[in-house]
Amino acid sequence: MGKAEPVIRLGSRGSKLALWQAEFVQSEIERRTGRKVGITRIKTTGDMILDVPLARVGGKGLFVKEIEEALLSGKIDLAVHSMKDVPTDLPDGLTIVAITRREDPRDAFLSVKYRSFGELPRGAKLGTSSLRRQTQLLGIRPDLSVESLRGNLDTRIRKMEEGRFDAIILAAAGLRRLGWESKITQYIPEEMSLPAIGQGALGIEVRSDDPETREAVSFLNDRETALAVRAERGFLKRLEGGCQVPIASHGRVEGDRITLQGMVGRPDGSEVIRGSAQGSISDPEALGVALAEQLLGRGARKILDDVYRAAGS
Repeated sequence: MGKAEPVIRLGSRGSKLALWQAEFVQSEIERRTGRKVGITRIKTTGDMILDVPLARVGGKGLFVKEIEEALLSGKIDLAVHSMKDVPTDLPDGLTIVAITRREDPRDAFLSVKYRSFGELPRGAKLGTSSLRRQTQLLGIRPDLSVESLRGNLDTRIRKMEEGRFDAIILAAAGLRRLGWESKITQYIPEEMSLPAIGQGALGIEVRSDDPETREAVSFLNDRETALAVRAERGFLKRLEGGCQVPIASHGRVEGDRITLQGMVGRPDGSEVIRGSAQGSISDPEALGVALAEQLLGRGARKILDDVYRAAGS
């Protein structure tokens, strides 16, 4: 009998959705490679600070920092993240080796009172944790009252069902993964609310010096999703997008071309700049940068400067 290969240790946040994502990756690796995968739950800063809007406490990295520290220290061998939570600059020594096939990237409208976003009455209270959604939806309906909504998916849905919000907006992908799509009242079209960078895609992160784990998970990479997400992240990186600035981007791959849409706006929805660009799959990041430059030249630079100045004052 040969010696059994060591268990691959997978780090995950403890929320229902994070564990679903971790268990999905666990079962795929075990099925494909025969290796055993154990899940280690890790509490992140983002899971602990629930009473403050994300934009005020530092944004994206809050959901990955502790998990990345566990990877670097060797406590775990791989991490599964929602790509929309992953900052564009990874710590030295870590790399994203696979981006999974994207689930539905759209935003979802949930309400027990109204059948669609368009049905909301003047002054209705809309809950969302995202400045990106707030900006785009206030741009269409400045009469709405948008309030911060934090917590796990089940907590957010409960707050809406208890009547604390007339409606809430969540990512469709998480609801569909948990089998809760029946709770979705309306899928919001992309022309109304462009998705977050990487929305609906999972990223698999490993240590750069760990070829065994890289090899065990590389089959999870979905080529078209990875190309699209790389373009979206190129757009975000060029804009140096922190969480205080509403930025959105979504790419689609057709043959050897990527079509990328992007948005930068003011948090109150008073100005929303959108654009699109097409380019070759040979350099997705360059397409993202080109689209960012286009928007910067059309007024996005002033928006970014104003928002950062206000955040720093």
